[in-house]
Parts: sequence; structure tokens; C-alpha cells
Amino acid sequence: MAIPVIEIASLCKTYRIGELTVEALRSVDLTIESADFLAIMGASGSGKSTLMNVLGCLDRPTSGTYHLDGNDVGKLDRDSLARIRGKKIGFVFQGFNLLSRMTALENVELPMLYDEVPSGIRRERSIEALRTVGLEDRGHHLPNQLSGGQQQRVAIARAIVNNPSILLADEPTGNLDTTTSEEVMGVVQRLNDERGITVVLVTHENDIAEFAKRIVTVRDGKILSDRMVEKRRFAANCAGAGE
Repeated sequence: MAIPVIEIASLCKTYRIGELTVEALRSVDLTIESADFLAIMGASGSGKSTLMNVLGCLDRPTSGTYHLDGNDVGKLDRDSLARIRGKKIGFVFQGFNLLSRMTALENVELPMLYDEVPSGIRRERSIEALRTVGLEDRGHHLPNQLSGGQQQRVAIARAIVNNPSILLADEPTGNLDTTTSEEVMGVVQRLNDERGITVVLVTHENDIAEFAKRIVTVRDGKILSDRMVEKRRFAANCAGAGE
């Protein structure tokens, strides 16, 4: 039997704000298999972003266990967690987080720069990543020369350039219009369907969640429901055609 990519059990996360204790996550159990596409939904303050941060090894739980590819994340030191974030997990955020003075190609190269990957290999991998998201002809453009949807696709290219097995996307369409959101979700959907990348998406939009295979709803730090998507949405043009 295959080991789940992600398995968390009795996971709790509490914060101290002055004299107040906030229970952001309360005894959460969740299993995510390889090549799954999971959308996490919930109102502001429900705990969905805290859950994403824990899954991305950006924050540690207060109690409970988190196994990633069978390894107990709670037993890893900071350097080991940093290596996991660099090799196993790609991150995409609502705000794109591109460096304004770097071209699209240079932005995509950044994760490999930190790993001291030789320049020729960096360039080759970055061009391929941009080709994957339909932007190989925009590599020398600065972020302000790209549309919002193109910037987000550059951010996706940067997230996948190290060939991670997991993609975590936090409200990736929050700053985009409906048509552009569909293009971006088409790219994410293709990465899941064709490359087998496990995707965990945080969103508050029902129509975006329907691109996933499974929807988990979080309320007050607990999982309220976990269901398969009965009528999954598919983007008309997955690559976005470099528009």
C-alpha cells in the first residue's frame, strides 16, 4: 500500500495574543494521496491559511503529527525543513511576489540560484518551466510589462522549476478576473493531471474550488466536510496561450 504524500493526525495549533489563546487548528485529521488535487475552503479566520502554513513547513503545529512522504516533520530541524521547502514543495501566492527589477526568466531562476545550480542548467530549466505555463516568449519581460495572469503564471513556473512533488497555492486567483482565473487554474490543473503534482489550493471561491478533485471545508479550526467534486470544472485552454 502506497504511503500518503501528506498525513496529519490530531493536529492542533494555538497562538498567544497577549493574554488570549487562539485555537487556529483543533484536532485536525487529513490524508492527501499522491496526485490528489485538494481545495481548502473556509471563511476568514477559519484556520485554512494556518493549515496551509503547517503543510508547507512554514509553521510548526502545537501538537499532533504531520508526516510528509512518511517522514515525521515534527522531528526535523530548521535546515531540514528548509530543504523540504526547496525540493519537495512549490509555493504560489495571491500577490505573485515577483521581483520587479528582474525579468520573468530571472525570477524563475531564483530558487536554483539559492541552491547554487550552474547558470546554464538554471537557464535551461527556467525556459522549460516558462514553456510549461505558455510564456516561453515572455522570458525577457519585466513584471510590469506582463498582465496579472501572466505574472501569476511566471510565479507558477518559479514554483515548479525544481520539480516539486507538491504545489501549495494560497488564493492564486484572488487578484485576477474571471477569464484570467480560468487560464491560471487551467495551468494548475494540467500540472496535476499530466505531471501528477499533488496540489493543495486555498480559496474562498466556489467556482475555483471546483477545478479540484476534492474540497475540504474548514470552520473554527476544524474540518467540517471532506468531499469529492462531483462535476469537476475543466479550463477550456489549459496553457493560457501566452496571452
